[in-house]
Amino acid sequence: MTTDELPVFPAPSPSVMSDNEASSALFEAVLTNLAAVADIDPSSAANPTPCEGFDVAALQSHVLGWLQFFAAALTDPTGEAGRLDPDAWKLADGQLGADVVTTALADIQHAIRDLPEGELVVMAQARMTKGAVLAMALGEYLTHGWDLSVSTGQAWSPAEGAAEPALEFLQATVAPEYRGPDTGFFDTEVPAPDGTTPFEQLLCFTGRDPSWSTS
Repeated sequence: MTTDELPVFPAPSPSVMSDNEASSALFEAVLTNLAAVADIDPSSAANPTPCEGFDVAALQSHVLGWLQFFAAALTDPTGEAGRLDPDAWKLADGQLGADVVTTALADIQHAIRDLPEGELVVMAQARMTKGAVLAMALGEYLTHGWDLSVSTGQAWSPAEGAAEPALEFLQATVAPEYRGPDTGFFDTEVPAPDGTTPFEQLLCFTGRDPSWSTS
């Protein structure tokens, strides 16, 4: 099957993703925050994380590997240059996670500016619109940034206005079969108490307890 024969995943594109200036500002905020927590002290590498099966070191590799996958997909939507294997990627000796994030942010900003709205982007086994890929990435790095920060005792400040479109996208796309130990995507949704913030609602929807800690 050629890439242009891959199915189109029917994922929504939140309206903010049609506004290049607004979506660029959201990614600037979220990925700048991620860069600040992307490098870990070796003493915390074996710490548990909210992501079952991942210690801090494994989560760092997962986060940075997949961030580069998203950036590559958005800058090469047809997949002509191939894709790195994000699950096999590791930081090289002396390489800083913050630099990986900064490079990916620049690539994503270029894609936001240059890719036409509605452009189809080859992901793994399907294609998604530019806006849907951006919404997926936004949710991924809002939640995984929190995962890394809470696991390593670092501060995490979710970007204002970012959680709502990420939650809108996920609520429309996460089917029950995407949850549970057999899928590897999401844990069971955590009930969100009254008065929780949009970001806390996002954490709960993705199967995270906002009060999680290493202790």
